[in-house]
Amino acid sequence: MDPSLVSLFVAAFLSSTLLPGGSELGLAWLAAARAYSPVTLLAVAGLGNTLGGMTSWGVGRLIAVKYPARESIQPSHRQALQRIERWGSPVLLLSWLPVIGDPLCVAAGWLRIHWLTSLLFIGLGKTLRYAVIVFLLN
Repeated sequence: MDPSLVSLFVAAFLSSTLLPGGSELGLAWLAAARAYSPVTLLAVAGLGNTLGGMTSWGVGRLIAVKYPARESIQPSHRQALQRIERWGSPVLLLSWLPVIGDPLCVAAGWLRIHWLTSLLFIGLGKTLRYAVIVFLLN
């Protein structure tokens, strides 16, 4: 696989976990350079970002094993928990948003929202965000 696409995948994965990242800039640069098809860029970035979101979901599942009580979660994650409880799994469409997206994925895992439902909504939300970037630059 091309090093640029590997870098895009890694950046998308890392920026979708609790680690900081800026995959949008890499995607925008590659899209503007037109070195790859928009579908390829969208697939690589979307897959990396979705897998990163599901990693955060998995972290939430692990946290639930060790800390099942709702009072044990951090205050910053309580808001994400309340959103998911109120709106259900479709709120994971917002997992692409800065600041709240990662806690939403963690909270979904902590609440034991089914992995396939989470994968669907996380993947859709994150990939649509990248689709907008690719569309604007092609």
